[in-house]
Amino acid sequence: MLKVSGVSFAALLALAVPAYAQESGRGFLFGRPDWNVSVSGGFSHPNAGSDIFSEITSGLTLKRSDFNGAAIGADLAYSIRPDLDLAFGVSYAGTSTRSEYRRWQDNNNLPIEQTTNFARLPLTASLKWYLMPRGRSLGRFAWVPATYAPFIGAGVGVMWYNFEQTGDFVDTNSTAKTVDTQDFVSSSWTPTAHILAGIDYSLSPRWALRVEGRYSWARTDLSQDFSGFQPIDLSGFTTTVGLFVRF
Repeated sequence: MLKVSGVSFAALLALAVPAYAQESGRGFLFGRPDWNVSVSGGFSHPNAGSDIFSEITSGLTLKRSDFNGAAIGADLAYSIRPDLDLAFGVSYAGTSTRSEYRRWQDNNNLPIEQTTNFARLPLTASLKWYLMPRGRSLGRFAWVPATYAPFIGAGVGVMWYNFEQTGDFVDTNSTAKTVDTQDFVSSSWTPTAHILAGIDYSLSPRWALRVEGRYSWARTDLSQDFSGFQPIDLSGFTTTVGLFVRF
């Protein structure tokens, strides 16, 4: 009797395993994944709204759009609950733009040239709320991600920035209007906050694409090299497209 039962159980298991394997191959075994890691790239559009930007765009051959540029980033996220993630991220956006004075030339009637570097690197923590279920369970053991999963969120952090101008500059305070080679730098950390929205698109149970838009707020005092100017505006909008993996 025991032998017959064992053979029967083995036969049932042989039939059940292929069927279960076919189903679980569409998703994750043993439930929803708790973690995901993403890398992304996109475009950063800083406001460049403070008076330091007004000064250099009026006196030099610079435009506010010259500070727009590429952005890269990475996130590590943990699912607190099915519709809520806690994400830790780092990103970087920077530009380096050559310019010259609009109204001044040197004694040889040559352009007076300089380079302006502007970089921002925020370290952030965000809460991301998913507006629709991110997947569904198949029985007790398998979880299948949804094709689309829109989300919104907000967060805080700290931002490192660097604003630097190197090259030749006219001393407008002197009667002779002398030209000197200078290196003006302002660099520090400052608090930042942001809001975000985006959507995940599943390519497979493990891999997905993420499209995100984020607006960040930050402002801080400039160094003594730029004394007399108001705090520099570090706020702006960033759009990214990235690839992430669930595990």
